[in-house]
Amino acid sequence: MAVARRRSAPARRRGSGASARPLPEAGPGERLWVLDVPYGVQVDGASWHPAVRTHLHVGRSLPAHLAPYAPGPHTLGRFVERQLNPDEPPPAPVMGEELEPRRLQFEAADAIAERAAAGARMFLLADEPGVGKTISAVLGASAVADLRGARRVLVVADRPAAITIGHWCRTITALGDDGLEWVVITWDRLDKVADHTWGVVIADEAHALRRTSTKRWKQWVEVSGHARPHDAAPFVIATTATPGHTPLELPYLAPAYAQVLGEPVREWTSTKDAGASFASALERHGVGVERGRYGATWTTDPERRAEDLAAVRGWLADSEPPAMLHRAAPWGPVPISGMPVTLSPAERAAYDAEWGEFCREMEIARRGRSVAKGRAALLRFRQKAGLIRVDSTVAWIAQQVQAERQVACSVEFVTTAADPIVDRLRDAGLGVATIYGRDRFDVEAERLRFQTGEAPVCVFTTVASISLHAGETLADGRQASTEPRVGVFHQARFSGIAGRQVTGRTHRDHQVSPWHIAYAEGTVEEQVGRVMVERIAAASDTVGSDTAGLVDVAALLGADWLPAAALTEG
Repeated sequence: MAVARRRSAPARRRGSGASARPLPEAGPGERLWVLDVPYGVQVDGASWHPAVRTHLHVGRSLPAHLAPYAPGPHTLGRFVERQLNPDEPPPAPVMGEELEPRRLQFEAADAIAERAAAGARMFLLADEPGVGKTISAVLGASAVADLRGARRVLVVADRPAAITIGHWCRTITALGDDGLEWVVITWDRLDKVADHTWGVVIADEAHALRRTSTKRWKQWVEVSGHARPHDAAPFVIATTATPGHTPLELPYLAPAYAQVLGEPVREWTSTKDAGASFASALERHGVGVERGRYGATWTTDPERRAEDLAAVRGWLADSEPPAMLHRAAPWGPVPISGMPVTLSPAERAAYDAEWGEFCREMEIARRGRSVAKGRAALLRFRQKAGLIRVDSTVAWIAQQVQAERQVACSVEFVTTAADPIVDRLRDAGLGVATIYGRDRFDVEAERLRFQTGEAPVCVFTTVASISLHAGETLADGRQASTEPRVGVFHQARFSGIAGRQVTGRTHRDHQVSPWHIAYAEGTVEEQVGRVMVERIAAASDTVGSDTAGLVDVAALLGADWLPAAALTEG
């Protein structure tokens, strides 16, 4: 019988003595079973082993009470289990509902395979949200593996893992694994596969690699062979509908640029400072790079920007065969508009007071050149301004539900937006699915509550990798509710990439879903909202989007002296 209890202290401690602990030996007829036991939970018969950084069970078979913790097909746990039991083939995945790819997806797979057959090392799949990049990437990876005799495919998916891992694994199973060893992980687990060799790597939501100073980047360089010579690296399929705000945010494409321009990869990237070497390479090829206090920035000259965008896109799109593919959604662009909120006299007074306090704090931070204080002031103002408008957002959502629509509400903050909106909606008798706050909710269960119509409203902070569109075919074969979806940004996203990704949660797979950006009428929020309405569409430019909107937003808020990351990163 399972005995699961919450520990009062962390379950996993790594030290020199613990790491030297040998793996258990399997006796005659026994094997090692890998178990995905949640952090901080003890289960009888499952022991944590630091050498493989997972729980194990030794036995002839897996006891019934441990079966729920067995890793699924194509997961990291199944991969580790196979390494520990090399002479025993893993169980075949149970086939679910088969997928029939669309023509667009077959065409994308053919384009990927054609590029690989030409000796290339990378392909950018930049289709709009909902066109079907996941299926295209799986088909393309299978074709590349067949061409190159590869046996392993690594898929690095975005979070939340509770949704993305299952989505990719089900897709691979439904399409057929072609006898390949597939492993699906999330970006925060790259270190667990860095010691293995991969023939093909799929980088889902590749814009997660925009920053070269992160631990994630260093691990990616190792796993993907980023700095290796062209003929010594695995084939990488980068998928994203929003590659980056500027050409400088595309360092993950450096190997592809180097190859199409006939240069060694070392001229585009370095292990010491990948960002600086990438900027220098772009500058060498005519991109308008300027040097500032916070490093390289993109030119502000509009004509030069247009030329740069055409150039960096052309390097990939005009190569023969093409190194990238971008197709707009055949159901058209997302309808997006502003939603002005008229504040009551009391709300107006509170808003004006917060605005005055923000301006004072920002001026003090600017004089002291304190980025931390400036960023904190901006964060506090956005939180307080959003809190003032909570009742208006709740009233608008309730009206939409009464009109028989399901509402997706995007928020950036939890305690000053998500929680009060959810509380007020539930007080009004509305069911709400909640996808926010680390480990607070079962993400997939909440998503399904919205998709089945049990909860007509979904309040969420995630920007990608969840599907909330009408009529979706669910994993168990059911169809999602067909009520039209409408979306609202409770706060305007300052990042065009994030905003474009959010709208793609409902405006996808031939379902048209309008979105609205809420703002307080007659305030700086109104000006910011108008800018973002105009600029979110620009984020879908396939190789670097127009960042003039971010510059305008910064100027409106008196934050143009801050680095761009202070506005766009939480």
